[in-house]
Amino acid sequence: MTTSSVATDAEPVIHLVPSQEETLLREAVRGIAQSFGGATYMLRCHEEGVPPTEMWDALAEKGYCGVNLPEEYGGGGMGMSGLAAVQEELAINGCTQLLLVVSPAIAGSILSLHGTPDQKHRWLPGLSAGTERIAFAVTEADAGTNTHNIKTRAKRQADGTWRLRGQKTYISAVEHATALLVVAREELEDGQLGMPLLFIMDLDSEGFTKENIPTALRLPDKQWTLFFDDVTIPDERLIGGTTGGLGALFDGLNPERIMAAAGSCGGAERAIAKAADYARERAVWGQPIGAHQGLSHPLAAIKIELEMAKLMTRKACALYDAGWKGAGETSNMAKYAAAEVGVKAVDQAIQTHGGNGIALEYGLTDMWWGARLSKIAPVSREMILNYVAEHSLGLPKSY
Repeated sequence: MTTSSVATDAEPVIHLVPSQEETLLREAVRGIAQSFGGATYMLRCHEEGVPPTEMWDALAEKGYCGVNLPEEYGGGGMGMSGLAAVQEELAINGCTQLLLVVSPAIAGSILSLHGTPDQKHRWLPGLSAGTERIAFAVTEADAGTNTHNIKTRAKRQADGTWRLRGQKTYISAVEHATALLVVAREELEDGQLGMPLLFIMDLDSEGFTKENIPTALRLPDKQWTLFFDDVTIPDERLIGGTTGGLGALFDGLNPERIMAAAGSCGGAERAIAKAADYARERAVWGQPIGAHQGLSHPLAAIKIELEMAKLMTRKACALYDAGWKGAGETSNMAKYAAAEVGVKAVDQAIQTHGGNGIALEYGLTDMWWGARLSKIAPVSREMILNYVAEHSLGLPKSY
């Protein structure tokens, strides 16, 4: 499902205590998030129907949108460990950036590992600077997580260009992107579909349209159904050639899992902090409600689970940054653990607040849908359990 095709002899190092560089990075990101008002800013963007461009630009100006990318292309050279720290800190302050997941993490990682020299020089400096923002289109209504069964097709034309036809659904933040990384399958001469291909497509391409999907999420980043009606793409926009698309795709999905885990960990920390603050201040029968074990023990248990999820996320970052094959297993486990504790944290925060848990002013209902989504996307908990059962335990494949 997500096994990296790149391996190195580098030794993974898990930093149990944040380095000074990471500490300073987190402090700076926190300062930017709080200067915009955190969750309040994101809600205002949602209500106005605009993407969080101002915050993105502020992060980009300091180099934080490309902190994972190679230094030779203007990036920070901190790998996924650095980008995950940025996302976690943003989530703690209520302003997770979905484009960080799809642009520098997915597209940036794929281009760094599989792009040609020309492709790297064309795209990576812009991704590092945050001026290029590449959305990611893989999901289809009839394929779900089965990337081998996608129907979007690309056929090479006589002039060497590609003609793209098909449809994608639940694609995030296209309205804020400058380009689109599309997963298709090669249409062979007999009409059959071959191996997956990856293309970077201009969003103003003729034949491309999009339709917004209304959701319960009160976030500025929207979800879209995308339509490709004979879109022409130059051959130089093909990433990984005609045979390396699947491996390139997998090398983008592990960073996606890591970033999802980082966001969930940050959201969980935000939720239990809100709950603990409320439990210390809210007094009933002459003492704070946090003095009662019925409230304190569930929060304490969630705190322990959160620290375990954070540790697994750090391990996934270390393995991926070192190029180890085991990054696929650990990235999936980190995403699973973080999503589970994320939902528990928000649910318990709502319970701790009692009736105030559903009051909009406390912001917990907005957090709920984001946390709940993490158990579904970018990969469902069931598919992660399938992966672990098959690849970690050696059990028969169930799908």
